[in-house]
Amino acid sequence: MQYTEAIDYLYSRLPVFHRIGPKAIKPGLGNTLALCEALGNPHQQFRSIHVGGTNGKGSTSHMLAAIYQSAGYRVGLYTSPHLQSFTERIRLNGQPIPEADVAAFVERYQGVIESIEPSFFEATVAMAFDYFAHQQVDLAIIEVGLGGRLDSTNVITPLVSVITNIGYDHTDILGDTLPQIAGEKAGIIKPGVPVVIGETHPDTQAVFMKKASEQKAPLVFADQAYTVMDEGILNGYRQVAIRTNADERPENYELDLLGAYQLHNLPTALATVSVLQSIFPVSVSSIRRALAAVSVLTGLKGRFQTVRQQPRVIADTAHNQPGLEALFETIRSLAFDTLRIVLGVVADKDRTKVLEVVPPSAVYYFCQAHTPRALPAEVLQTEAAAVGRRGNAYADVNLALAAALEESSPHDLILITGSNYTIAELVDLG
Repeated sequence: MQYTEAIDYLYSRLPVFHRIGPKAIKPGLGNTLALCEALGNPHQQFRSIHVGGTNGKGSTSHMLAAIYQSAGYRVGLYTSPHLQSFTERIRLNGQPIPEADVAAFVERYQGVIESIEPSFFEATVAMAFDYFAHQQVDLAIIEVGLGGRLDSTNVITPLVSVITNIGYDHTDILGDTLPQIAGEKAGIIKPGVPVVIGETHPDTQAVFMKKASEQKAPLVFADQAYTVMDEGILNGYRQVAIRTNADERPENYELDLLGAYQLHNLPTALATVSVLQSIFPVSVSSIRRALAAVSVLTGLKGRFQTVRQQPRVIADTAHNQPGLEALFETIRSLAFDTLRIVLGVVADKDRTKVLEVVPPSAVYYFCQAHTPRALPAEVLQTEAAAVGRRGNAYADVNLALAAALEESSPHDLILITGSNYTIAELVDLG
């Protein structure tokens, strides 16, 4: 079986969330456990960090992978969704899984897949676990797909569980209050396993404290353990000073991930490293090297990524209210003449909150991704106009970007955002 055949099989045979949305979800962990058992339980053959949360879990996962790679460990990284290639989901020391290995897995276990009938995500998780076990990783960073309690990745027992933050996203599945959503995310907390919570919130703090207490899991709130001082962007890096609240002497770091929202992810990553320091020692110099080169070390894309200059074009995968609020906090710190926003969203999410966050003063270029979940650009254009966000509609992101570039002066800023799937189709993403 060739790689293209294997991918075609996975997409055509199995329910895929990024194509059909919530209908692709198969509740419960039964399928994943059955797959893992058929594969020899690979999820029990490596040590791991489990990373959940509403926003920031991808960036935090990549930060952690970069840190442990820089410290000399053999590191697996599982994230989703991918942007341009399926192989991005499963990485070893930053390198995507070889296409031949994807094809070999599907060919070897096609009968198992057809017998169990998992979702696309369940099969992908099993593939990642199988790959990490065979590659004998020292440590695997496993990002939750959606929620936590019933997410396919939740069959692992990690060394530490991480929950970055809680915000309104996937409310049709996880609940429509922050405590309800936190309850689902807290489902990754395991008996006796330390847990790091990235951000303290009055609506969710008690949920995590109760769950951790029930599970006798040591609990750390990263934002209570660290103080972060943003020192701006210099020479292409965000300059950050951070200290533990038990130590007055700050450590200085340079981040190649420039979004101001990374200032929330950094303490989460550092608190996680601290929890595991006795098992996986990491030096401050390794952390410094890693944070200055996360994108290079792990292949992370689409997080406040500059894809061209004059005019500056930034691509960011923010796709919900808290993510976009954090994004525009950074945008407001930049100097530019006119802000031009290329925006595409999915149809099965609440657009009202997204359209409230994006500024009415910008010039808009509405687009849609080539996926059945995408909201038609003309519908988005009409809904946006009703709340004072005006612009033209385009068939895809590249046509929208071309129009924005045509109308821009060298000192304008073009932002492309709204959906992972919109960013994924950018020809210029690199």
